[in-house]
Amino acid sequence: MKDPLCLALATLFLLILSFLLPSQAIGQDKKKEYKYPQKQLKALRVQEAPQIDGVLDEAVWQQAQIATDFIQNRPTPGPLETHPTEVRILYDDEALYVGAIMHDVAQDSILRQLGQRDDLGNTDFFGVFLDTYNDQLNAFGFFVTPAGVQLDARYTSTGEDWSWNAVWDSSAKLQGTDWVAEFKIPYSAIRFGSKPEQVWGLNFMRNRQATRKGFFWNYVDPAVDGFANQYGKLVGLKDIEAPLRLSLTPYVSGYAERYPYEQENGGGIGFKKDINIGGGLDVKYGINDAFTLDMTLIPDFSQVQSDNRVLNLGPFEQQFNENRPFFMEGTELFNKGDFFYSRRIGGAPINYLDVEAEEALGYRVVENPGETRMLNGTKISGRTQSGLGIGVFNALVARQYAVLEDSEGRRFEKETQPLTNYNVTVLDQSLRNNSYVTLVNTNVLRQGSTYDANLTGMLFNIANKGNKYAVRGKVALSQRYFSDSTALGHFYNLGFGKVSGRFQFNLSHTVESDTYDPNDLGILFTNNSQSEEVNFNYNFYQPFWKLLNLYTGLGANYSRRYRPNTFENLVLYGNVNGTFRNFTSAGLFFNLEPVETYDFFEPRVSGWYYLFPTNYNLGGWVSTDYRKKLALDVEMNYRAFDENNRHTFNYFISPRFRVNDRLMFVYSYGSENKYDDIGYASSYVETEGDTERQRIVFGRRDVNSVSNTLSGSYIFNNRMSLSLRARHYWSRAIYNRYYQLTPEGLLQAQSDYDGNHDVNFNAFNVDLVYSWWFAPGSQITVVWKNAVLEQIGEVDTHYFENLSHTLSSPQSTTFSVKVLYYLDYLALKKSLSKS
Repeated sequence: MKDPLCLALATLFLLILSFLLPSQAIGQDKKKEYKYPQKQLKALRVQEAPQIDGVLDEAVWQQAQIATDFIQNRPTPGPLETHPTEVRILYDDEALYVGAIMHDVAQDSILRQLGQRDDLGNTDFFGVFLDTYNDQLNAFGFFVTPAGVQLDARYTSTGEDWSWNAVWDSSAKLQGTDWVAEFKIPYSAIRFGSKPEQVWGLNFMRNRQATRKGFFWNYVDPAVDGFANQYGKLVGLKDIEAPLRLSLTPYVSGYAERYPYEQENGGGIGFKKDINIGGGLDVKYGINDAFTLDMTLIPDFSQVQSDNRVLNLGPFEQQFNENRPFFMEGTELFNKGDFFYSRRIGGAPINYLDVEAEEALGYRVVENPGETRMLNGTKISGRTQSGLGIGVFNALVARQYAVLEDSEGRRFEKETQPLTNYNVTVLDQSLRNNSYVTLVNTNVLRQGSTYDANLTGMLFNIANKGNKYAVRGKVALSQRYFSDSTALGHFYNLGFGKVSGRFQFNLSHTVESDTYDPNDLGILFTNNSQSEEVNFNYNFYQPFWKLLNLYTGLGANYSRRYRPNTFENLVLYGNVNGTFRNFTSAGLFFNLEPVETYDFFEPRVSGWYYLFPTNYNLGGWVSTDYRKKLALDVEMNYRAFDENNRHTFNYFISPRFRVNDRLMFVYSYGSENKYDDIGYASSYVETEGDTERQRIVFGRRDVNSVSNTLSGSYIFNNRMSLSLRARHYWSRAIYNRYYQLTPEGLLQAQSDYDGNHDVNFNAFNVDLVYSWWFAPGSQITVVWKNAVLEQIGEVDTHYFENLSHTLSSPQSTTFSVKVLYYLDYLALKKSLSKS
């Protein structure tokens, strides 16, 4: 390990060197510290609402107070803007109105690439942030680009959520060398308390893409922890009330599918067709001025993006991204603490059949659905005037059945998923100084004899008055209720650190008991562990030398088993990344495991472990300037093990080409190569007389994976788009030798093992989506999908031969059309009263 250790130490030296950069650079950094007082803007009440046309020609705009003198946040935090921004705010009994003028030097300097909703691309934009409860933790964000593309997001202590969508109005226009943005934000789109006079947190942001500069009205210091705690104030809002918030979004959909199936009596592959026409309804109701009920009845998720499936040879399940709108929008409160993994709802049945086990019993599996069907979902969420956020999420999943056939050809159904209710309840109290305390409960109730589950967790962040130091923690108790017993498990994490400034650090202690299991409604890969972690960061926020910024970090993690209390792992890690003055960003990272560690999960049998060899991992990445028509992202890493010739080399290349402001393509190529990889192959029980011995077989294998993804979009206008995503993933595993795992975690050669575990895996998906927002909150989508998923034991050795075989394999094809129409009670009432 001398060479790997030297390489890791060399990287460590570079990181330490970045901590000790010349005093001149640090001195310059200190000289450029900026301190600005908190700003305040007064809104002007109007009797007649302005027309939202991107032209601030109504006289009332000239009477409003002006917010200007924006302050740069990136790439150089602190200086005032040189091209002024002017913002005014009006309000009436219905909405808040924002008018902004962005002065520039020429129209050519105003970049305005078209994109889909919530997709910025290469463009300028203007945004407004509203902390309506003034708790300095939670906020709403509304944005528009010069091309009129809308974006909106929710902000919490855990970050920003771009999946949240509201119904509001905006317009943007070019005027000479300037561009103008005009917003109408109805009170029905936001939440606020009931007070005679409101004081809200307020900030504005302008992005000037030609120079890659971002500006805020109230200074946002990147060295300070938090975002909403760095807003200014909006005053002057008097006698406004939250309206009756009631909207219905009915939908109708048509769905046609053609999919392969295995015919009886060796008849080969046949195809079935399924045509379905249906409908459903989404309801949004304001229970009071702060709380909202969201409900979906008979949801249709047929149009969501296809999952990125991969060959999974490891001991843990694959985690998928959430693409279903109901589970993405407005769920930021339910995701606090990471106790909620929404893909459990509608995922694989809990009693999904083991096909080989059923065949061993003499049954043929005719149908074995891999997903469950959600009947309805409900969300209630809001925040009181005292800063208490309350959220209740509930979903009901229908029974699911597999179809089996016995040796005499008789078919019958076997339940794989009982009727199941999922529930998440959250209480989140905002405190001063960017602090909070949150209580979370997740619960799963299943009809019949299948066990139920419950988890109760709490998390907190308590910062000092200056928001420089914070104590953080998370604790949880998991429970599984069986017919004759209850399984309890616990988890906790406690940490303390410096969270603001150039130099930051964090110390943490984590314990996960051997019985802690949140996976009925959450996701956790490993438990039975206790660990100590320390990390240090030193960041340069001001430009120096050839860099605009630089972020460095060093850390170590030491872990032991919870039961028994034995050593498990030691990891040293570090990273350095920054952005150069030409806006190319780059980074380096390393991981080092300098001693043999213990892998208790790869053997797949409780009580066994594999003695994992010492290893190191070095890598880096580069991302070029996205303003250019052609940009490139590259990443690679190399990992070497002190075991045979075991090593891994992965790389990723992704060029992106912007043809014009409407058409863009992104291609991604990834290659993962594991040579002499060691992993689990199979296990069995060997009987000798009255003695039974557990046998676990490991294999030495080469695993090569290739992923090709092409994404493209053509944007007709700010409401209509056509997008394409095609992905081919190919992975092959070729086993060269087999071993038997000993109770001491070592491998003994097993030359007489006659198993074959070679795998050739292909996943091919094409998603073509046409989307048209024909009215506020109303949309027509047309989606065509094509998919191949195949796993066989005969391995192809050439990519194009494998691709040809994949494309000629039986494919599933779907075509769907969906129409949503947004109906707002107040707008409908007003329309009826006029008629």
